[in-house]
Amino acid sequence: MTVRVLLVDDHPVVRVGLRGMLDLSDDLHVVGEAASGDEALALTATLRPDVVLMDLRMPGMDGADATARIVTRVPGVRVLVLTTYDTDDDILRAIEAGAAGYLLKDTPLAQLVAAIHAAARGESVLAPPVAARLADRRRTSPAEQLTPREVEVLSLVAQGLSNAKIGRVLFISEATVKTHLLRTFMKLGVNDRTAAVTAALSRGALRA
Repeated sequence: MTVRVLLVDDHPVVRVGLRGMLDLSDDLHVVGEAASGDEALALTATLRPDVVLMDLRMPGMDGADATARIVTRVPGVRVLVLTTYDTDDDILRAIEAGAAGYLLKDTPLAQLVAAIHAAARGESVLAPPVAARLADRRRTSPAEQLTPREVEVLSLVAQGLSNAKIGRVLFISEATVKTHLLRTFMKLGVNDRTAAVTAALSRGALRA
């Protein structure tokens, strides 16, 4: 399947570089570029990409606000944050906004392509450095317990259900499932579904 991608970054040189790299992949197609959150929202509604590759800090509407509006107004479109910033506040805002994942701009091309495909499939993705940062945060702050809903979601992940199926079982949106998963990743200090299940089992948050 060819994944349709919208690039959002206020720096033209960055957009040109990203387009050049992604065009090397036969199964990715860049359908448009936006230089601001407002433009991203308008183009997403018009072009209906599968994945929006979203910068965070831009003039006017920033990436987190644009993400929240896209997720609400254009259901089915996945927003994958690609930024140079890895502060706790930035990560939390993006996840709370409904981003499908959080990557840094030094992510190798192969990992970026894989993450775009994962986001298109409805999966949640955290860059390894981001997951490591969150793990450090967890070690230096009081342990956060998984909420009952996060445990429900993770137990269904352990059964092999996709995000879409989990949403149908729990009567919540797929975007909400992704948010629960990403918050779970943060609390457990992991960056994928398998590692989250393994960590939760080892800590007794899930029963085998």
